[in-house]
Amino acid sequence: MAAPMLRWWCLGRRWLLACIDGGSRHGRGAAIGFTSSRKGGQTSVAQQPLITSQKSRKGEHEWAAVVGLEIHAQISSNSKLFSGSRVHFAAPPNSLVSFFDASLPGTLPVLNRRCVEAAVMTGLALNCRINKKSLFDRKHYFYADLPAGYQITQQRLPIAVNGSLAYSVCVGKKPSRVITKTVRIKQIQLEQDSGKSLHDELRSQTLIDLNRAGVGLLEVVLEPDMSCGEEAATAVRELQLILQALGTSQANMAEGQLRVDANVSVHHPGEPLGVRTEVKNLSSAKFLAKAIDSEIERQIHELENGREILNETRSFDYKLGCTMPMRDKEGKQDYRFMPEPNLPPLLLFDTESLPPGVDPQQVINIDWIREQLPELPSETRERLIQQYGILPEHSFALLNEVGLLEFFQNVIKETRAEPKKVTSWVLNIFLGFLKQQNLAVNESPVTPSALAELLNLLDRKAISSTAAKQVFEELWRSEGKTPSQIVSEKQLELMQDQEALEQACHTVMEGHPQVNNIHPPISLPGTLTALKRALDKVMDVKRGNPRAINKLIGLVRKATLSRADPTAIKEILERKLSP
Repeated sequence: MAAPMLRWWCLGRRWLLACIDGGSRHGRGAAIGFTSSRKGGQTSVAQQPLITSQKSRKGEHEWAAVVGLEIHAQISSNSKLFSGSRVHFAAPPNSLVSFFDASLPGTLPVLNRRCVEAAVMTGLALNCRINKKSLFDRKHYFYADLPAGYQITQQRLPIAVNGSLAYSVCVGKKPSRVITKTVRIKQIQLEQDSGKSLHDELRSQTLIDLNRAGVGLLEVVLEPDMSCGEEAATAVRELQLILQALGTSQANMAEGQLRVDANVSVHHPGEPLGVRTEVKNLSSAKFLAKAIDSEIERQIHELENGREILNETRSFDYKLGCTMPMRDKEGKQDYRFMPEPNLPPLLLFDTESLPPGVDPQQVINIDWIREQLPELPSETRERLIQQYGILPEHSFALLNEVGLLEFFQNVIKETRAEPKKVTSWVLNIFLGFLKQQNLAVNESPVTPSALAELLNLLDRKAISSTAAKQVFEELWRSEGKTPSQIVSEKQLELMQDQEALEQACHTVMEGHPQVNNIHPPISLPGTLTALKRALDKVMDVKRGNPRAINKLIGLVRKATLSRADPTAIKEILERKLSP
């Protein structure tokens, strides 16, 4: 099958990347284009490796990039995976550590039911097969922030396997064109988190905080079905939305609740896969995309210059924009996996296999959890499109900002304005102010009720769109006032006096200098030059110039201090100018 093409050009020390698909070229960082069939506004794309090539003196050599991900999501639970210690971000160092977390002799693990239910729910949402029997293992490695010298995980038989994650991206200028891709999920496993090492470079020492040690993690292993940073970042963002919708993880990357390791390799098409490197602990979708693209570029550059790719662990330096070596990659045998002797097999049931007379609180029923599944992000986007008639890219934007969809729906409930107008205000005006002030939706000084009242004033043509924006700015600056109060205080109501509006239009058209005496709010440029320009615009309109009437409308609005409705002005002008 044909694959999207990436080409590298070397200009001095700078490598440029362009995507070539059916003759179209995109600059670096743009969404990758795909050749595919389209149905119902959506496109399904088969999994293909990304093909890259670099022009060299001996000819052109193609490269295929392969990307797989290991995603660690912190489970939303009150206590840790195997102990009763509380889970709380930013607690004082080492204040949430039990004897088991510190690995004191004689302590034993007790499995947290909530963590198991979260794993099952996540597996169901990601189309996985839930194993009714799963096992725990010890994975040995020695770090200062891992007191036991091993991590309890599920290497042999995880709780969920063989799932899939579909993610969609809007591409091109056509609003309805959506590309849907699918990445396979190898497995989902339960495991412990480690502590945190805090490096004090000033004193040349490392401090250990064990608050995070033992916190329950979901490790989601994605197969190497992706081929560039943009795909990987989009898949991670979709998984983040799913986890948040389920409530199984807050998935806040800024707080370390969602961390990503990327496995990257390149090879010539038709040949075995190349040596892979692992880029560790990527904590934002933006850095994930940049790190993967940078690593693909580095590997191609190394191979084209006759050097080898080492199987190693690397980190991403966001300041330099490139990956840096950390350590040699440890092989599976180095971890010395062994069964966890202190935990029996984890047994799950469905309705058919549930033992008779068993206490429901003592077992986990897969079918009961399936019934509790909420609406998933893909379903929510489809509902928004069907229910409100909004564009696909707008449905993505409403879900991508935490709390924005709830804000939007609350506005919709309280306003008579069209959903498309509400969408425009929420995404363009409201979200723009939030980003300008670097605020979250729940920190906004403008409530859904206030925005709904403002849109109602606009919908019944009590104020103009320009005045509405002034009111919104005032709402943002001063809490406590309603839109109606602000409109009244600043006299922003639209002119309701039809006779005065007719006179204003007539005055602008004829250029009478006595116009200031007609109606107090009306004022025209006082110079003869300005009046001549106004008359010239009238003549342009009469000669059929379509742009001139818009300029004339602007003059009337200026004369009425923006209190006249542009639609009403246009109707009057067209009527007066008609033969």
